[in-house]
This record gives sequence, structure tokens and C-alpha cells, in this order.
Amino acid sequence: MTLDRLRPYVAGLLTPAIAGSKRLGLTPNFFSVGALVAAFAAGVAFYYGEVAWGVLLVAVNAVFDALDGALARELEIASLRGDFIDHVSDRYADIVIITGIFAGGAASWQVGVFALTGVLMSSYMGTQAQALGVGRYYGGILGRADRLVLLIIAGVLDLVFAAPVYGMPYLGWLLVIFGVLGHYTALQRIVYIWKRL
Repeated sequence: MTLDRLRPYVAGLLTPAIAGSKRLGLTPNFFSVGALVAAFAAGVAFYYGEVAWGVLLVAVNAVFDALDGALARELEIASLRGDFIDHVSDRYADIVIITGIFAGGAASWQVGVFALTGVLMSSYMGTQAQALGVGRYYGGILGRADRLVLLIIAGVLDLVFAAPVYGMPYLGWLLVIFGVLGHYTALQRIVYIWKRL
């Protein structure tokens, strides 16, 4: 049910960007760093209430995050260090974007912590499967690709419909969803891993 299942199809859409990157001599590290910078900038934008900039920067983060791995595979330079950097960058990106949203007033800190723990635990379970020899697992109801798409949608809704819904903007309610579905996804992955150990 997650958008991570569409990775093979998205890879085809990235072909022109990868070809252009090769011609320009860009490296996977360029996109890794760019994705992280975009995420930090998005968090700052959300914190200051600049939702349009936040949405745009989340989109940049998503595209750059897809390009770094795809370019590494195309250049045949994919490595464990690159994979490690990618995962660390993704977790920092999750933290700064979500923190920017709730610290900027879209939701209470309690909701923010609930969302953060759900997102981090679901991501941790995905990589823990690999660490235990089960193989990396992207299953569950809410993956990283889903979160990025939902962030963009909620941000656009906040731009179009400025009025809060039951006291919170769409981005605030999205953090509630991240908390609920993030923890549920972590549970799904725990069950999957446990059955295969």
C-alpha cells in the first residue's frame, strides 16, 4: 500500500535527470547533501509559517533523495557508506521537517513528539530487519515516500484553505496521522521481522 512499491516505475521517470546529471558531472553526494539542505530549509520555512516555501523544499528533498541512489546505481558506485549516509540524512530530514511544523505552531509539542516517534520507529524497524539478516523491509501502511507526498498535499491544502480545521491546520492534523500510522507501521514491521527470525 505504500508508494515505496512504485520505486521501479519512478526509476524510469528519473532517467532524463540522471542522464543530465552525468553530463554535468554531478555526483550522488551532491544530491545527498542537497536533499539534506532542502530538508533543513523546509523545517525553517515551516517554523516561520512560510508554507509555500516549505512545500517546495519538501518536493526538492524528495526528488534529490530519489536521485542520489539512482545516480549511484547508474554510475555503479553504490556503496555501504553511501547507503549509510542516505539513511542518516533521511532521519535528520524527518526530524527537522516535523519539528519545524510543530515548533512553528501547527500542532502542540505533544502531537509533534507523537509524530516524530512514530516516524522514527517505523524507519528504524525497516533498517533493523536488514541488520538482523531478514533483508531491508519497506512494508507497512506508511513509508517515507508516502510521508513526503502527504506533506506536500497537506501544505497545499493549508495554502488553499487557510482556515484551521477543528483548531489545527492540515499540517497539524497530518502530524497526528504520522503518529498513528507511523506507530502502526512500526508494529507491522515488528510482526514481519519476528515471524522471520
